[in-house]
Amino acid sequence: MSSKKEWFEDAEFWERYAPVMFDAARWAEVPAVADGITRMARLNLYDLDIKGRKAPRILDLCCGFGRITLELARRGFRAAGVDITESYLSSAKEDAAYDKLDVEFIQKDVRSFKRKEAFDAALNLYNSFGYFEDPLDDLLFLKNALYSLKSGGVFIIEVLGKEIAVRDFVEAEWFERGGLTVLTESAPVDSWGSMWNRWIIIKDGERQEKVFIQRLYAASELRSLMLNAGFASVDIYGSWDEDPYDEAAQMLIVAGRKA
Repeated sequence: MSSKKEWFEDAEFWERYAPVMFDAARWAEVPAVADGITRMARLNLYDLDIKGRKAPRILDLCCGFGRITLELARRGFRAAGVDITESYLSSAKEDAAYDKLDVEFIQKDVRSFKRKEAFDAALNLYNSFGYFEDPLDDLLFLKNALYSLKSGGVFIIEVLGKEIAVRDFVEAEWFERGGLTVLTESAPVDSWGSMWNRWIIIKDGERQEKVFIQRLYAASELRSLMLNAGFASVDIYGSWDEDPYDEAAQMLIVAGRKA
């Protein structure tokens, strides 16, 4: 892991752009996403009392404000969230305390967090994969998640697939969201290996800008990377309803299972 500070380690960026990224629609989708996770991971809480087992433990990597982490805890799962942005985690902890939820939130880079065979499922959601400058760090991230899973556990990644990025590409647009005027520009780089982005927000006449690059993966590329990391099998979906990843796919979701 490089010692150089990368773009996503800028806490001010996440705080400034939070109203854009986490608008009402993102919070409204939480129950449906949690439903999809429990189905894909084949988790349930129904036979715990009969068999005397503890609830499955779920790890949310790059958990942000804990949107999904907290929802899973409300449903009875044992949940933990990892993120590098202190203010996001502070908000998540406050929400957990308010709802009297026992959730562990950890401030850590996912390239260095791992906990041997501690979780039944792990998550990386809302297009939070492919940030690292070094592609080998993506593989390291997957290996850490695999290490943290129990035998039979599953790691679910939701990301913008390369196929969807090409299909829905928009060079530039502007919109109003969260009380902000937002202008975005995008351009493929490295033969669609990555996407260059510039986000500009304007509020009360003040202009703020962020430029970043995110690596793009086709479904086949992400499957190969997960198999290379050591996952025994990888399933691919185009929605939380487990629709196929085809020309109508809403997103790329991969579910890698540990042997």
